[in-house]
Amino acid sequence: MDGNDLRRLALGLPETEEKSHFGKADFRVRNRVFATLPSPDTGVVKLTPEEQEMLVTSEPAVFSPVKGGWGLKGWTRIALPAADEATLQSALWMGWRNAAPAALKKEYSRGS
Repeated sequence: MDGNDLRRLALGLPETEEKSHFGKADFRVRNRVFATLPSPDTGVVKLTPEEQEMLVTSEPAVFSPVKGGWGLKGWTRIALPAADEATLQSALWMGWRNAAPAALKKEYSRGS
């Protein structure tokens, strides 16, 4: 996977739009950031600390916590070349659900 794949999958999620965060692409649902694309080979997704722990433990070649305080809050780095499409899609859905308002989450509760 690469940055183009992350962009394609993220923009396929309900009500997602691409904007910019500190000069880097980000992906938002109703103006709430759920993923960023800091480089063509690296994505970052907004997970809960529990989701982050699960993914980092099960796929350490793909997922790692962002350094510092943001990582402690669940923001997780994705090594895109090591990810397959199903894994990336699942992580993006998690991030989307963590950012989406409750009514929108309920509307799309069927998820990935």
